[in-house]
Amino acid sequence: MYKMNNMKIISMILISIVAIEQLYILWLEMFARTTKGKETFKSLPEKLFEETKTLAANQGLYNGFLASGLCWSLFINDPIWSSNVAYFFLSCVVIAGTYGALTAGKSIFLKQALPAIIALIALFFA
Repeated sequence: MYKMNNMKIISMILISIVAIEQLYILWLEMFARTTKGKETFKSLPEKLFEETKTLAANQGLYNGFLASGLCWSLFINDPIWSSNVAYFFLSCVVIAGTYGALTAGKSIFLKQALPAIIALIALFFA
């Protein structure tokens, strides 16, 4: 049986946090676009929220796929395969967060990419 060290446990907790964040973004973009979304995405004019509801839902769906992949990595028994899947999906979050920071708002890097980078570092040392 595979025994986990403390760093592996920390990396799994951090991966879970990143997955939960992706699920929150999914919820914001798919189901709360015209309510909580207005409070969160303050840079958009209010009139655009209803007009871009379908587009935002599509973006939210992609965050759901990232969350699914991160959760999947936590349930894979083989430690190497589990790490590889986590590396891939965390890297996707880093890329998405970096792109969002460059194109939409710099704070996206701190909110989305940085937690994934921290999880990647913890996973590397696990």
